[in-house]
Amino acid sequence: MASKANDHYLTLSCPDKPGIVHAVTGLLAKHELNILDLQQFSDPTSEKFFMRVHFGHAADTEHLKPSLAELAESMKMDYNIRPVSAKPRVLIMVSKIGHCLNDLLFRQKNKQLQVEIPLIVSNHPDFEPLAQNYNIPFHHLPVNKDTKLEQEKQILDLVKENNIDLIVLARYMQVLTPGLCSAMSGKIINIHHSFLPSFKGAKPYHQAYERGVKITGATAHFVTADLDEGPIIEQRIARVNHAMSPKDLVEEGSNVEAQVLAAAVKWWSEEKVFLNGTKTVVFN
Repeated sequence: MASKANDHYLTLSCPDKPGIVHAVTGLLAKHELNILDLQQFSDPTSEKFFMRVHFGHAADTEHLKPSLAELAESMKMDYNIRPVSAKPRVLIMVSKIGHCLNDLLFRQKNKQLQVEIPLIVSNHPDFEPLAQNYNIPFHHLPVNKDTKLEQEKQILDLVKENNIDLIVLARYMQVLTPGLCSAMSGKIINIHHSFLPSFKGAKPYHQAYERGVKITGATAHFVTADLDEGPIIEQRIARVNHAMSPKDLVEEGSNVEAQVLAAAVKWWSEEKVFLNGTKTVVFN
């Protein structure tokens, strides 16, 4: 039996037109490769086509490159091939609230998340002991309004030094500058403790309490220079009622936050998340 180590993901997007699926599957068949799973979506609004193919079994994909390059040119296609066994490298950033960080570390250690976490960055020292428990280097980078640009330069240096593929803001309570957002465009995922776009900014659970909401939730989204406006990857909810205090809402919401962020990181790591303008296509 062929090993999963020889399986690959092919992801692509291009202007929508007839014949894309036939062309891609035909190319793989020509090279005697087996399609194990295929998902596709044609967006009638943006008129773009998105596709994810899990295929096997090939020790390498060098022999595919000439054919794919020719197909990509003819269809104005952006594409990427990645071995299933390759684990993306994720930098986690956190401040003083650690439930999302703890959840991600636990899932990664127990192989629920197929990623590498080579370092953790925080503007506070609180979670260095937790990082040490997982044998992950911890970088305490304090920040204030006068040092933000220098601190973010340090972050980008760490990204380069550690070949980071994705930054995850696991309740990192600092607004990133447009410079960092631009440098890592499409490569930063944030968890917002609210059901965006409602109740943005500080203390969303308290805002929700004042409005007497019957559901609360959390939103995982890509980060852009516009605060809490990035393309949404996943949202989930929890039922609440009139008897619950703001503290109760925070506790209920914290559980949802961890689930939503873990799902977003998992789907991203499995090449299931595509940017589509101000939205996403998610093959979950």
